[in-house]
Amino acid sequence: MLAGALYVGLAGAYLVVIPLFLLFYLKNRWYTSGSVERTILYALVFAFFPGMLVFSPFLNFRPQPRDIKG
Repeated sequence: MLAGALYVGLAGAYLVVIPLFLLFYLKNRWYTSGSVERTILYALVFAFFPGMLVFSPFLNFRPQPRDIKG
């Protein structure tokens, strides 16, 4: 029972919690992060890639189009 709960907790952290944190952290720090921070973030994205694939179809962080009035 305890082993099953631990397994579900670790799987939930690997597939849900950490990838969501990484996605929102990357969104907030995309234009301001330094080279070392970006390297660490890309390594974490590689490590948690299955969880990133779970959420990537549903989250859209692309820049919104500019409203040009002329």
